[in-house]
Parts: sequence; C-alpha cells; structure tokens
Amino acid sequence: MIRFGVIGTNWITEKFIDAAAQTGELKLAAIYSRTEERAAEFAEKHGAPHTYTSLEDFAASKEFEAVYIASPNSLHAEQAILCMNSGKHVLCEKPIASNSAELKKMIEAAKANRVLLMEAMKTTLLPNFTSIRKNLHKIGKVRRYVASYCQYSSRYDAYKEGKILNAFKPEYSNGSMMDIGIYCIAPMVALFGRPNSIQATAHLLESGVDGEGSILFQYEEHDAIVMFSKITDSYLPSEIQGEAGSIVIDKFSTMENVRIRYRSGETEEINMHQHENSMFDEAKEFASLIREGKLESETNTLENSLITLEIMDLARREIGLVYPADEVSSN
Repeated sequence: MIRFGVIGTNWITEKFIDAAAQTGELKLAAIYSRTEERAAEFAEKHGAPHTYTSLEDFAASKEFEAVYIASPNSLHAEQAILCMNSGKHVLCEKPIASNSAELKKMIEAAKANRVLLMEAMKTTLLPNFTSIRKNLHKIGKVRRYVASYCQYSSRYDAYKEGKILNAFKPEYSNGSMMDIGIYCIAPMVALFGRPNSIQATAHLLESGVDGEGSILFQYEEHDAIVMFSKITDSYLPSEIQGEAGSIVIDKFSTMENVRIRYRSGETEEINMHQHENSMFDEAKEFASLIREGKLESETNTLENSLITLEIMDLARREIGLVYPADEVSSN
C-alpha cells in the first residue's frame, strides 16, 4: 500500500480519499490543516493516524510517500515544491498552478528530486475520454470542438449578498475559467495540442474574478469554442463535429453518455463502464505510476498541463484578469 497525506480538508479531498481507498493501492496516513481542531476532526472521520499543522513538518514526515493537494489554487505551487523537495510524489488538484511560470518551477523541482508530479485532471483519465480518443476517426476530419461547462455556484448566492467567499477571490487565483473552464480546455489540449490562436471574452465580477466567459481557438483545420460559467447553468451537451458525424457528450466534466451521431442519422453509443466516483481513475493512475517507478503520466502529461496554463495565461491577459500570484511569479 502506498501511504499518502492530504493538504486540504474539503469535500473534494473527501471524494479523493474515497476513490483512493477503492483502488486498494493507496492508504491515507496523514492530514495537514492550519488548525489542530480541524486536522483532528478530519483525521478521525477518515481514519488517518497522523495530523500536522506545520507544512514543513508535514512535508518532512516519514509516515507517507505521496501527497494529494487540494488547497486554494494560489497555494498549489509553493506547497507542491515543498513536498517534492522532501522526496514526496505529488498529485495536485487542477489547475495545477496559478500560471505557467509557477508550473515551470514545479516541473524543475519534480525533475531535481526525481519524484512524480501529476495534475489531478480527472476528465482526461475517464474511460469515456479514452473511448472518444479511440473513436475520433469515425467522424472524419474534425472541423469544430465545442465544450460547455456552466454550473451556478452555491457560493454565488453569498456573493450577491455581499459575502465574498474564496471561490470568487483573485488572491486565491479563482474564477470560472480556472475552476471549471479548465475542464473544457484540458481535454481539447489532450486531443489536439496547442491551438494557433485564441480570442477570449468574459464578464468580470466586482471582486476581480471572471463569473463567466468564452474562448475561441483556431487550429490548422478546425476551430474550437469553450464556454464556462459559475453564475449560470447550462443544459446543452458538448460535441466534436466532424465531416462524417459528431461525437456528442453529456456533462462534459465527467464525460457521461457519449455517442456518435452520423450524418446518415445513425447513432452509435460509445460509452464505457465508469466508476461511480469520478476521481477513481486519477487515483488509480497516480498509484500505478508510483508503483511502476514512473515520473510522469502518459495521459496527463506535464506538457499538456503547461500548454493548458499557457492558454489560460493568454486568455486572462485578454480579459484583463490578473492574480497577485502573477506578479509574484514575474519577479
């Protein structure tokens, strides 16, 4: 069993802990929290034998070999580098960093310490995403990629009442593009690589982050558009349009109900069995890579993560969204 610790005591961490347990390869060993009370409470709930309130002590601990990081986006790079410098393998929630400059430093630390670094981009590791890859040729020459993820945030109600929670604070490198737009961008990069050009628009909230936005991409022979929002819902499917047909995808972040609709009118279901916990496959991938001594995922490559962040850097520049982390990284 691979022992792991977690940074972050929220619902997403709980979901990962559940997924990790179901792999049969990962065992929760430690919890980091800023307060002893929260660390103890979370550890008791999930059966973790060790707790820490010092990040330095956590990173240096001999009680585990790997770390799952689910702290605010702005803290990812600093925490990941600290852990990797102590020889820990790191699975870091998306977005893996605030910007591409931070990720480059993380990659340097991973290589220097010969440890695994992987972005926890669950979508590209799902069986149905693999099915899309395998069946993409069936729709002929791809001409358009359309991905939409718009989900009204429960925290937006508090925002409208004057209480600005972390999800809408620029100091935490948050906003709709970083939090959910990435689910549309990362699979595009995994399938088609770096686009030739981008054009971004967004609605910026008074707090300084984007509430919703759209990005248009141009590739050599096709274009792409992604739409994301934390202030509206959308019920439309996403699709990859080809000259012979389209791959239609419901609920893009978890790749549910994937099918091909051919120009002939015929429909082909290409769904594969997916685990109930959508984080299972990323947990399994992380464990397998550690067990096999590999330092990078062949699917969630560091290059893909870097391209994705470089795209978002450019998009944020276009819409005028700057994070405090950007200024720190440029110094």
